[in-house]
Amino acid sequence: MAQSRYTYRRSFFSGYFTNGVKWLLISNTAVFVLTGLLGRQFAADIRLLELAPVVVVKHFAFWQLFTYLFLHGGLTHLLFNMLALWMFGTPLERDWGTRQFLKYYFICGVGAGMCDVLMNAAAGNWLTSTIGASGAIYGLLLAFGVCYPDQTVLMGFLFPIKAKFMVMIYAAVELYLSIGVNSGVSNIAHLGGMIVGFLYLKSRYPRIKAFLKLPDWSGAYKQWKLKRAKRKFQVYMKKHGNQGPWVN
Repeated sequence: MAQSRYTYRRSFFSGYFTNGVKWLLISNTAVFVLTGLLGRQFAADIRLLELAPVVVVKHFAFWQLFTYLFLHGGLTHLLFNMLALWMFGTPLERDWGTRQFLKYYFICGVGAGMCDVLMNAAAGNWLTSTIGASGAIYGLLLAFGVCYPDQTVLMGFLFPIKAKFMVMIYAAVELYLSIGVNSGVSNIAHLGGMIVGFLYLKSRYPRIKAFLKLPDWSGAYKQWKLKRAKRKFQVYMKKHGNQGPWVN
């Protein structure tokens, strides 16, 4: 009986949580608990793990581009990020494999951090700091919308919508908020994660590259002009009573 109960628990856990997603969930939760317990005693040390432009650029603390992904500002912040990680990351890892999934996750997270540092440095906001896995999560959201465009999902965990439309809406919202008033949320990191994910997918996967390819407007215009010329020629031939072969 003990053996069968263990097997059931193991199959249930592995069925709903892929390896990469599982360890990201555990790591983020463990860091959140540790920083909560040790926050007062090691506050200065924990701040060295946050993403701060002044530290990254002037003191070459490039590790912050990685460590900031495991810090969260509160329980709600952590829960929403981890729920999105599980929802959108699990199917991607099943299709890509753990290694490729984790590679993509950290490329988006680090890329989002670089965008955040560059934009804040350009704006003179050297003393700001950024934490959270949202940049990487938005990269996963972008990939989910590209790989499963017609999959119905719950936007905001409430409204059913196709994945491709949800990605477009989120991208538009983040773009709008990134040029608006500072709300205390790093919308640049969110948008940066999506942009980095887009560029990576376009260069890495041939099928996705074709899916993301912009329409050939020049070719479409030439085809339209050719059809128009054919119609004019047909009208001309018909007016002059020529019953010869028509042009298709």
